[in-house]
Amino acid sequence: MKAFGYCRVSTTEQQNEGVSLLHQQERIGAWAKANGHELAGMFVEARSGGRADNRPELKKAVAAVARDGGILVVYSLSRFSRSVRDTLALADQLEKSGANLASLSESLDTSSAVGKMFFRLMSVLAEFERDQLRERTTHAMCHLRQHNKRISYKIPLGYDLASDGSTLVPNQREQAVIGTIVERRGTGMTLWAVARSMEADGVPTKMGGKWSPKTVLAIIRRHAKMAA
Repeated sequence: MKAFGYCRVSTTEQQNEGVSLLHQQERIGAWAKANGHELAGMFVEARSGGRADNRPELKKAVAAVARDGGILVVYSLSRFSRSVRDTLALADQLEKSGANLASLSESLDTSSAVGKMFFRLMSVLAEFERDQLRERTTHAMCHLRQHNKRISYKIPLGYDLASDGSTLVPNQREQAVIGTIVERRGTGMTLWAVARSMEADGVPTKMGGKWSPKTVLAIIRRHAKMAA
């Protein structure tokens, strides 16, 4: 069976993890030889990219293995894709073309029924771990926000930065502006209409620019998060 290798890594990951492109290629080549496969091609992605459609070499690798009905070999699932949606879509594409996928770090090979099952399970667990990280980050930001702590370089409307450089102090004039925005939106006014009304009233934005629907929406969303 023909094997096609796919490698991906970013400069940061090479430094932190030591999983260099060369190391991945060597592992893939050794695996193909040990399993009696012909290494027919190696596709290398030298830059990082989250979504599968942002990786041209991955597209080429999938097309090649789908065309020849071989097996696509990756160092690990994290090198292959970072989302379950992308992973399963690519695996389904390979399966429909009669091709398979092997991930060395997880010892997975979709040419077997057990490999298919564990492949899907590992993909789900990997995304679950990422979702948990995002959830913890969201909770941490919510905690900071509710305790009037700065969470970005931008100071939100309704607050001024205290002398300690991290605490947000309510600005009563701007708090009144927020109240007006929320009230007008509550009457059924569109975001665009609210923005125009603020311009008409001569109310300045936090950064001194023009009011826009995007700005109004961001203020309303932050107000809702604070009230939650």
